[in-house]
Amino acid sequence: MTIHPKVLEVTDRIRARSEQTRGLYLDRLAAAKEAGPRRAALACGNQAHGFAACGPSDKAVLKGDVSPNLGIITSYNDMLSAHQPYETYPELIRQAAREVGGVAQVAGGVPAMCDGVTQGQTGMELSLFSRDAIAMSAAIGLSHNTYDAAVYLGICDKIVPGLLIAALTFGHLPAVFIPAGPMTSGLPNSEKARIRQLYAEGKATRADLLEAESASYHGPGTCTFYGTANTNQMLMEIMGLHLPGSSFVNPNTPLRDALTKAAAKRALAITALGNEFTPIGEIIDEKAVVNGVVGLNATGGSTNHTMHLVAMAKAAGIQLTWDDFSDLSDVVPLLTRVYPNGLADVNHFHAAGGMSFLIRELLQAGLVHEDVKTVWGPGLSSYTVEPKVNEAGVIEWQEGAKVSLDEKVLAPVSKAFQASGGLKVLEGNLGRSVIKVSAVKPDRHVIEAPARVFHTQDALIDAFKAGELTHDFIAVIRFQGPRANGMPELHKLTPTLAVLQDRGLKVALVTDGRMSGASGKVPAAIHVTPEAAAGGAIGKVHDGDIVRVDAVAGTLEVLVDAETFAARELAVVDLAGNEFGIGRELFAMFRANAAPAELGAGVF
Repeated sequence: MTIHPKVLEVTDRIRARSEQTRGLYLDRLAAAKEAGPRRAALACGNQAHGFAACGPSDKAVLKGDVSPNLGIITSYNDMLSAHQPYETYPELIRQAAREVGGVAQVAGGVPAMCDGVTQGQTGMELSLFSRDAIAMSAAIGLSHNTYDAAVYLGICDKIVPGLLIAALTFGHLPAVFIPAGPMTSGLPNSEKARIRQLYAEGKATRADLLEAESASYHGPGTCTFYGTANTNQMLMEIMGLHLPGSSFVNPNTPLRDALTKAAAKRALAITALGNEFTPIGEIIDEKAVVNGVVGLNATGGSTNHTMHLVAMAKAAGIQLTWDDFSDLSDVVPLLTRVYPNGLADVNHFHAAGGMSFLIRELLQAGLVHEDVKTVWGPGLSSYTVEPKVNEAGVIEWQEGAKVSLDEKVLAPVSKAFQASGGLKVLEGNLGRSVIKVSAVKPDRHVIEAPARVFHTQDALIDAFKAGELTHDFIAVIRFQGPRANGMPELHKLTPTLAVLQDRGLKVALVTDGRMSGASGKVPAAIHVTPEAAAGGAIGKVHDGDIVRVDAVAGTLEVLVDAETFAARELAVVDLAGNEFGIGRELFAMFRANAAPAELGAGVF
């Protein structure tokens, strides 16, 4: 198949841009491969500590150097629904390892916070930085240098990006990512959104709202809308780090458990001790990164990945930019309608043909690279299959659907929902930002209106409750970037802005903060860079200034005389209130050293 010329062009320029940094990374990876795991070379006391708690059979295996040892990095906790199923995974993985003559040990645990719990709360100011804390925590677990491969148990927003950054830092080791799957479908997402809007208007009680939320988020597994967590799962599969077809199998099912054991066995099969050595640092190359960006656009995935993918690529020495996202978006059609881009949830997507159909369509259209390495073997076409479990509990991989089983949810390229992926870069005198328009109606892709400036999302909500927001406006919410307060998601604004839009107002959001993968029908220019706390022009906007958000032309402008605007003083805000409480004081070094959103908003 012939690769699309734009996909090839973007891949080539990423490779050229990254030549020096990728080369240095690969040199370090080669040196680490040459050294190999140090288990056999450890001092006797070191070794004894490493297997002191093992049973006799595992201890006997680890005393030698011919059987593989699998490290487990887990993000299990039983508060986070998506991660609660991981409680039983270590024992399944140990069993699988023993069945093929290996050993598996939990190498370490990493924190996993739930953005659903912290939305609109103080704890959300730790959310983005938890990605880097997760990477460091995983690195500590792997630093014992006794493992031949690792498996990573993670699902949600910052957890998978943090784990992948760590895995790439230990790029000489094979790595398989093991999902836990989405919860079964509950209250439809559209009905949940309707009740949220009624509550915002005072037309539903808190009891009504809690009942709706509880019916939506009702059991173990990932939330079923297509936010950052489920975008993570799509990315891990299309980039070749999951087993084929494993991303969206529900928890606590025979197939889910069988896939977990199969993933552990596959990780042990691709170590340097066998004939299929496949270190993760060689899987994640420029082509795999481009495949990830294409998948993001084709599915209308989370805007958070305009930062996370940049940071993950950087960990492999690859320099990815927002322009790469935007240029690929121009040629990658939108093939899914999953909430907030439609009414379906990820279970419906999976039932309609899921990842195997999506990958098949993208391959046939020449929009993704086939010639890549994966944990399953060479070639992305090996991911056009789906797993079934037979009566004996053994997985059989069968050819995936060749036609969509529900074209309202998952379309072929020939019947795409729109010609572009919907992620655009905006640029102008307010800086650079990204906007996701896959769920925004075309008549709202351009909004020009007076600015209403706020320094917190609560201030906008208070203005709404006071009846002040009765005319067209663009909400400018600043001092929400990584250096100001850790760049929390501002998803709490979604119901309020949606209500105003439904009332017929032309509204949009401009912010140096985040909106998350759950952002939907209201146009939002987010991740504005430079941020206000770093002297960005967003800090000069006044109430009443005419602002234009143009997702067609790709511009973000305040329509003020250039000399007048340049001469304005930057707004000054007391940020002391962001520095203490709920652990924020421990993250001062992260805020002080965070990179701009366009460079990943991290500290590495």
